[in-house]
Amino acid sequence: MKKVVHTSGKRKTAIARGTVQEGKGRVRINKYPIELYSPELARLKLTEPLALAGDIADNVDINVKVFGGGVMGQAEAARMVIAKGLVQWTNDMDLKEKFVQYDRTMLVGDPRRSEPKKYGGPGARARKQKSYR
Repeated sequence: MKKVVHTSGKRKTAIARGTVQEGKGRVRINKYPIELYSPELARLKLTEPLALAGDIADNVDINVKVFGGGVMGQAEAARMVIAKGLVQWTNDMDLKEKFVQYDRTMLVGDPRRSEPKKYGGPGARARKQKSYR
């Protein structure tokens, strides 16, 4: 039986689900190779866990499906899937520690969400300015 690891990651309203399985080091985001993922800043975010993992990432294939949110939210959600998947695949505490030392949001979600807009102003907290002079 083939070993397959399923993981998920969230960032703001972006949700990513992915699988890690034995392979040749191919990483695909929404069926596109990671090398073709744009914009470049988002691609750099996605390659961070692969660079930190080193040789481990060369013998697994990672497929990620991501939807919702914006470009960077999706990139960070997919990055979380990649990092979590590699840690679960290897059961390596040193790798987990390395990810946490580098950036904790790779393995642990960021609970911040946008606050809902309220009445009486243009945004969540902003109100009309007033002056008495």
